[in-house]
Amino acid sequence: MHKTLMTPTVAPRTVMMIVIVMTIVMMLGALRLLVAADWKAPRTPWGEPDLQGIWTSQAELGVPFERPAAFGTRQSLTDEEFAQSEARAKEQLKSDNADFDPETADTSRAGQVGSATSPPPTWLERGQASRRTSLVIDPPDGRIPATSPAGQGRLRAAGRGALDNGPFDGPENMGLYQRCITRGVPNATFPAVYNANTQIVQGPGFVAVTYEMIHETRIIPTTGQPHLSSNLREYLGDSRGHWESDTLVVDVTNFNAKDDYRGSGAGLHLVERYKRTADGGLRYEVTVEDPDTWARPWTAALDLRLQPAGMFEYACHEGNYAMKNMLTASRAGEARQSR
Repeated sequence: MHKTLMTPTVAPRTVMMIVIVMTIVMMLGALRLLVAADWKAPRTPWGEPDLQGIWTSQAELGVPFERPAAFGTRQSLTDEEFAQSEARAKEQLKSDNADFDPETADTSRAGQVGSATSPPPTWLERGQASRRTSLVIDPPDGRIPATSPAGQGRLRAAGRGALDNGPFDGPENMGLYQRCITRGVPNATFPAVYNANTQIVQGPGFVAVTYEMIHETRIIPTTGQPHLSSNLREYLGDSRGHWESDTLVVDVTNFNAKDDYRGSGAGLHLVERYKRTADGGLRYEVTVEDPDTWARPWTAALDLRLQPAGMFEYACHEGNYAMKNMLTASRAGEARQSR
């Protein structure tokens, strides 16, 4: 006796619904491509690409600067990896918003967030996930090229003072960031712990970029004028911009040697690129070069979004009790030892 295999049948109405859904999905995909193809970057009244607005890199805070080796040359997370990243971000936000008691907080990690000597975790702008595997996009492995012995020496020197255990002979022992002088360029664009906002305003022939943290402003001429004399050195460097289609390209030289960006010296040279994107964002890329520090130039990038809440005052000097306390405590310790 032979058994007859019964083939399940699908109701015509179900088939029709599947076809309709698939058609809608395909039409929406085609519509998105059409909109992207037709999109044009906004323009100022005088005809230049309009980059203006208050932009935040908050969502990039959790992205490693250098790519973990496990990702290889992959710049984006898979759907599964992104889901895991979102779950971790939600747990982190929940932890950050929990009650914080400095009397019972961890004292073994002095200065780190969550310890008794750091800002409370609620200050941090975390809780968002990104699909990106690193901020460095070139070299392809997302890793900063080898640092020279001279650059390594500058990095070790920069670690002394406020980010180490002294000496605390005076404010000069601390970095420019700890002294509320500057975060430098391009450091000020990248998110740290909070205040990850940048404001751009424009006028004919000029672009001004203001960073919320340490509240400093760069004025970038776009009229083709030459760089300042190499004898003139500035904390934010000397910026000269020009337009390449919809992209603002900024050449930055003449850095003060005290800036010390990731071990760099006075030969630091940057090329920045700012461009509006079809999804309403702002793409920022910076190529970093200093032959005395790195084996080759390298590039990092940020995807910034509009910040509707606006900019906030960053009263760094007024609130810099840490520097005063470290210097005062150091003098008290010296007085005690001399007794």
